Amino acid sequence: MRFTDRVALITAAASGIGRATADIIGAEGGIVVAVDTDKTRLDATVEALKSAGGRAHGRQADALDPDQVGGVVESVVRELGRIDILVNAVGGSTIIPRAAAKVDELTFAEWQRLIAFNLEGTFLFCHAVTPVMKRQQSGKIVNISSIAGRGLSESSSSAYAAAKGGIIAFTKKIALELGPFGINVNAIAPSLTLTERLQPRWDKWTAEERARETDRMPLRRVAVARDQARVICFLASQDADFVTGVTIDVTGGL
Repeated sequence: MRFTDRVALITAAASGIGRATADIIGAEGGIVVAVDTDKTRLDATVEALKSAGGRAHGRQADALDPDQVGGVVESVVRELGRIDILVNAVGGSTIIPRAAAKVDELTFAEWQRLIAFNLEGTFLFCHAVTPVMKRQQSGKIVNISSIAGRGLSESSSSAYAAAKGGIIAFTKKIALELGPFGINVNAIAPSLTLTERLQPRWDKWTAEERARETDRMPLRRVAVARDQARVICFLASQDADFVTGVTIDVTGGL
């Protein structure tokens, strides 16, 4: 039970990688605070965690709204006394109609939207949670980048690559700032992962397109959310106490 009585604040926790992470931490004794904008899915997530024997609390909030983020953090500290783990799972490439748009095809509005969606929530929650973890002299922060942030994605835009590259740099920089306070900051860089959001796009691909994508992976399969969540939970656990400032590629060897 790696997370017994540890308070884990997880954004975008009602689906995808965030939900898979919440499931693991809840099953291993953690107190999950699930944050999401979708109340229906959020309520279902909290109920599922409790039904499985875990402890969970829901917070409906927009991770890109500074006031809402501050309110979430304040309420968690007031009710639970501490925050041991922060997982920033808000982000994605498909919030614009053409996720793979080339640089000359992107509009400025699309560029701004992707940059904001993939960077601002991570900054805001780190900004709000850091004073809490500094007082505790301990904490684990895990951010989600993408293999696109390494410049290695053919199916996403330059705006998404820039944002996820920013997550890698941001993670390394604040790891340097927060290490003296006993706070570890790391990230993962997933390849294509079949979450609820991306499964419909995968289903539209031809058999040949799916085979070509799978054949690119040395492990010969495409990731699912739990593949990413397992590595997040390693970084959030005591097993990674001497790991900070790194981004782990979770790509099946791509």
